[in-house]
Amino acid sequence: MAPTKVMVNGLPGRVAEVVARQVLKHPAYELIPWSLTGPEIDLAEHVLADRKVELIRPQDRQERMTDIIAREDAFISVDFTHPTAVNDNAAFYCRRHLPFVMGTTGGDREKLEQTVAASDIPAVIAPNMVKQIVGFQAMMAYAADTFPGLFKGYNLTVRESHQEGKADTSGTAKAVVASFNRLGLDFSPEEIEKIRDPRVQQEEWGVPREHLEGHGWHTYGLLSEDGTVRFEFTHNVNGREVYALGTIDAIAFLQAKIAQGAGGAVFTMIDVLKAG
Repeated sequence: MAPTKVMVNGLPGRVAEVVARQVLKHPAYELIPWSLTGPEIDLAEHVLADRKVELIRPQDRQERMTDIIAREDAFISVDFTHPTAVNDNAAFYCRRHLPFVMGTTGGDREKLEQTVAASDIPAVIAPNMVKQIVGFQAMMAYAADTFPGLFKGYNLTVRESHQEGKADTSGTAKAVVASFNRLGLDFSPEEIEKIRDPRVQQEEWGVPREHLEGHGWHTYGLLSEDGTVRFEFTHNVNGREVYALGTIDAIAFLQAKIAQGAGGAVFTMIDVLKAG
């Protein structure tokens, strides 16, 4: 059986690079040598192991992608670009009939889903590709559905720490906050404390120096109204490899949906988990 062709967009970004390296070494996939990149990138190519990948800027996207689609025929796009590019990229994939996996956060998420729903392609869209964290989110959502108002009267604090270059507030933190809202807590996503200062991360949080440029540490603290009861949920991820592994599973899931003829459908990492 021929390997599934995959285009990883967002190079030379670090997450995109880790994902591309996973695709390169996986026998079921073939990395095609092109990547959509941002207008600020002044490189013509990016080298992965012994593979050169041409970087395509937004102004060249239309023409170059026409050539690539004609040459490669069917392939899956994986998007780890910038949050500001989310909606435009999704609209482009849909116009060009390119099924995609999107791990980039930010953008107008409702519009993003509407764009795919109005198209003829399936997509996996998730603010977090780490399966275990997605499972934690599902557990919180289950608690919210089953025990609404469980923490009414409690106070919530949310702190999330990511590498200095992460532009937006964590989509995972926002999703967990939504569950806490249904559990009875009055808390806005704007109240999430976003830590991006490497000095604070290392000295106050204890993030290892070697992971300052790639980590995701989250802490959710709940304190009862009288201060006598405290709950704390923490998940700390160092490095980016675990995101790439989840993305590989999402690619396999999407390929199966394509084979089944799915179109105009948005899937999440919960769907990927349920599929085993």
